Amino acid sequence: MYSLALDFAAEVCRLSERFPDHERFGLTNQMRRAAVSVSLNIAEGRGRGTDREFIRFLMISRGSLFEVVSASQIAHRLNYLDTDGLNILRQQARTLSAKLMTLIKRLGPGPSS
Repeated sequence: MYSLALDFAAEVCRLSERFPDHERFGLTNQMRRAAVSVSLNIAEGRGRGTDREFIRFLMISRGSLFEVVSASQIAHRLNYLDTDGLNILRQQARTLSAKLMTLIKRLGPGPSS
């Protein structure tokens, strides 16, 4: 999952290179920061040592992932991102989100008795 998050960040950086220069400190920066945040929060959460903290950081990662998806939809509407690029990011995000949720559920407390 961590490796997928790194791949996702690299793809966001690659695709956002095509954005207009005037977006360098706007949408481009926001998307890149959120994409990098996914892997950074996975790493930080893992380093915290408790499942509860790890889950918290995995949820933050998931939020950052959703932020990138939203920003990519805006970029697509502004014609900064083509349909193929949008679909690539959506697919990677779906895969990562599913893996994050699987791990969160596995780490979380079981049903109450």
